[in-house]
Amino acid sequence: QVALQFPDELLADAVEVAGRMEAATGAEMYVLGDTTYGSCCVDEVAAEHVGAEAVLHYGPACLSPCRKLPVLHIFGQQPLDVGRCTETFRELYPEQQSCVVVLYDVVYAHAMGELEQQLCPEYPNIIFSRLLQGDPSGPALPGEERKFGRQFLVEAAGGLQDYAMFYVGTEGLALTSFMLTWNCCPFSSFNPITGCGRRETLNVNRALMRRLYLVERARDASVVGILVGTLGVAGYLTVLQHLRELLGRAGKRSYTLAVGKPNPAKLANFLEVDIFVLVACAQNSLLDSSDFYRPVVTPYELELACNPAREWTGNYLTDFRDLLPGACAHVELPPAVPAAEAVPDVSLITGKMRATHLCGPLTSQLPSSTALACRDQTRALAEISPAASFLESRSWRGLEQQLGQTPVSKAVQGRRGIAIAYEDEGCEQP
Repeated sequence: QVALQFPDELLADAVEVAGRMEAATGAEMYVLGDTTYGSCCVDEVAAEHVGAEAVLHYGPACLSPCRKLPVLHIFGQQPLDVGRCTETFRELYPEQQSCVVVLYDVVYAHAMGELEQQLCPEYPNIIFSRLLQGDPSGPALPGEERKFGRQFLVEAAGGLQDYAMFYVGTEGLALTSFMLTWNCCPFSSFNPITGCGRRETLNVNRALMRRLYLVERARDASVVGILVGTLGVAGYLTVLQHLRELLGRAGKRSYTLAVGKPNPAKLANFLEVDIFVLVACAQNSLLDSSDFYRPVVTPYELELACNPAREWTGNYLTDFRDLLPGACAHVELPPAVPAAEAVPDVSLITGKMRATHLCGPLTSQLPSSTALACRDQTRALAEISPAASFLESRSWRGLEQQLGQTPVSKAVQGRRGIAIAYEDEGCEQP
């Protein structure tokens, strides 16, 4: 049993592909349609519902490693004018000794061999990245970069900061993530659809300033909503636990929310939440929350806000796995500081005083979800449950069921019309 996952634009071909695959292999094929989260991620949950033993993922992919099932990516082959791309590269980098790393969208991977044959004889310092499917085996070599499912080795003495980046693909989340992560490198791109190249004019510093402003908002927040944006990327459960512990020790209350694809209407239902943190793949983590009622940050930005041991170094991280124990960018939480010895901080947004120290590990635990709780225990639960605390502060807490207290009556015809003027209501004379 094999699950075939298609993005929306390729669903029209799903039936024919599944039929040919069944005839060729004898395996039972299931087509996965609209996924709960981003279509670039493998939907392992939907595949497990049909008992699939493997997943074939079609179309653009973020190449995030999965937890359980073996995955084969079929990127497709979008047309690329290699000759025009070569000319554009020569125009953007007339100096043949230029140090350039070539990145590309996965749908153009089929043409990179031909492009490499055209450019390598002229540019001795050019590096072509390679695609990685799954976790790479063995530790990284000195100067080796392994991010976003790409791998390349920088042998220059100055490191990556001496290189420029040339991206083959259209403008989108992938390019934005690359530019924020490798913000020390100048970027150029070639759009295969328009056949035009350009030096990227996105003001990376301005984008970073916006993200650092969200870090300051996260420091001021008292209630944080943890949005589960993936159920298939390896390590998402570990980072959820890490964020809960971090928020608890920082004195902030947290909700864990699984709402599928976030949108302003969904998140506006949680008025008590001051800020959201999205746990998703590296490409979908940078959510533009300008239209949202509350801002949405990444796990790295939340750790910058709550972990005093992590400092801003200029390197932006979009992959939450870099924050986990064992990763190169992992930073241990510092020991607890007594409240009397904590150094107060002033918010740059509100101008009010706030605490920035971490408390000790949380020892209080919520009762089991199957345990009964008396109404008198609501206030006790409010001290450790953000939901119970917010409900306790409300003047209206919803309709009471009053089971067994309401008399039974037959169904009657209700009002007809619109709320401003029901049919049985008399009209007032002016």
